[in-house]
Amino acid sequence: MSEDDAGDRDITLTDGSGEVEETTSKRSKRFEALDERAITEDGFVNEWPEVGFVAMESPNDPDPSVTVEDGQIVEMDGKDRDEFDFIDRFIADYAINTEKAEEAVGVDSQTFARKLVDINVPREEIVELSTAMTPAKLVDVVNYLDTAEIIMAMKKMRTRQTPGNQCHVTSVKDNVAQIAADAAEAGLRGFYEAENTVGVARMAPLTALAQQIGAQCGRGGVITQCAVEEATELELGMRGMTGYAETVSVYGTEDVFKDGDDTPWSKAFLASGYASRGLKMRYTSGAGSELNMGQAEGKSMFYLETRCILVTKGCGVQGLQNGGISCIAIPTSVPAGVKEVAAENLVTMMADLEVASGNDQTFTHSDKRRTARMMPQFLAGTDFIFSGYSAVPNYDNMFAGSTFDSYDFDEYNIMQRDLQVEGGTKPVDEETVLEHRERAAKALQIVFEELGFPPISDEEVEAAVYADGSKDMPQRSTAEDIKAAEEMMEEGITGADIVTILAQNGFEGIAENMLGMLKGRVAGDYIQTSSVFLGDGDFDVISAVNDPNEYQGPGTGHRLEDGAWEEKKNVRFAVDPEDI
Repeated sequence: MSEDDAGDRDITLTDGSGEVEETTSKRSKRFEALDERAITEDGFVNEWPEVGFVAMESPNDPDPSVTVEDGQIVEMDGKDRDEFDFIDRFIADYAINTEKAEEAVGVDSQTFARKLVDINVPREEIVELSTAMTPAKLVDVVNYLDTAEIIMAMKKMRTRQTPGNQCHVTSVKDNVAQIAADAAEAGLRGFYEAENTVGVARMAPLTALAQQIGAQCGRGGVITQCAVEEATELELGMRGMTGYAETVSVYGTEDVFKDGDDTPWSKAFLASGYASRGLKMRYTSGAGSELNMGQAEGKSMFYLETRCILVTKGCGVQGLQNGGISCIAIPTSVPAGVKEVAAENLVTMMADLEVASGNDQTFTHSDKRRTARMMPQFLAGTDFIFSGYSAVPNYDNMFAGSTFDSYDFDEYNIMQRDLQVEGGTKPVDEETVLEHRERAAKALQIVFEELGFPPISDEEVEAAVYADGSKDMPQRSTAEDIKAAEEMMEEGITGADIVTILAQNGFEGIAENMLGMLKGRVAGDYIQTSSVFLGDGDFDVISAVNDPNEYQGPGTGHRLEDGAWEEKKNVRFAVDPEDI
């Protein structure tokens, strides 16, 4: 390169007022091409620990410590009891096994971290001490692990041995026929749970009803929820229109909790309302929420999320949805953010809780990066690898889109086939999907007719059967549907009423499945930790109680084999060698 060429580069200058002036000059063609890649549209931020813009290992995180006197924690993580905020007090009084606390905090953190990945140390031995650790001690232990080690630890530490998956079933138009059909397909594809929310709040009773009917058509036993305002959500559950809830949020600093007009005690009271009525529920938290509110107290996202996990434990709730969740763009903007997300999932397991491990809200423009973000949970297996795989196109996803959506069904199935990994979904054929979608839409059509709701036309049923998303659906009157939703709530219509209508109108199979869900509520088995119904009309429950994770190295724990493995192999693109 000549001296003249060497000077022909971008130079950034500032004038006296701070204005930036840039020269125009030759650029590397490679860097110009790289600048056009999708990854450059993502947001990345350098660490700023003073305000909490740090994923892990903030210099402001406390050192672990604990003192127990007469069965009560009087000092924890560098604070005396009279210095505790209400989160400290709640964790100290309800979330930590005080009999083992001093022993647990006194264990060398690196030694304990090695036990997490040691196949010769059973999960039960880990939990005995991890459930006695303070927030700072849990953080200190997991900080010793790299991402591969976190994956190994998660494989051993998840509560239920059999991994599963949860999906989103929503419509930007709140189209009930579309929701019923998509819920049927989601059940057929193997999701244990399906979650709905709405564009218009007052539509919730109808979308919950549509999802419930559809889900029990595709594969009886799919547990559903409708994520709306908490009082409505609880009432829908009590009516038998939903079976679980997870949008009860907890936070890692007192100021953020108070901004929501809540405390750990009020959240515990709400959780008891669900559990006493046979509804499965878990809390929601996730790194970045406190920073998003500007009240992170200079602590790392990981430390604050660990406090959320222990609040959940103290409330007696069986599980937690975490892993960034709606604030995922915040941790993934800073170094080690994706590692932090996996780390918070692991701590939830160490607290002996079910984990729905995120991978729900989209956060990146890069296909490679979104796949990389879900790989720790996918490879390790969690109770719910996605706490919301979008079973609809992301343009219809009212949870702001998911890491994977309906356009990724085949790739996700192929990933399971490529790596012999249980990802919680299975291949399906087009003809069977269309049959289930039609049955679901027609069942909802009959229910609307019997209840005197705005008719679902044959044209709408036909569209729902073949639709990709709401763009393929005829227009409905939202105003008329809202009137029907209000009537449904005012008249006290319950799941039992829907069962009767379905059974009397030729939909005995769906009616039987819905009745099975209602019976499950009475039995209460599925509010145990990490519970799901086996499905396919079989309402036996598997959970951490009767399907505990017993992984201890090669040949143990959940293995994708036999019939389940044969099912994964049978993707729709595969051909038999003799046919070539």
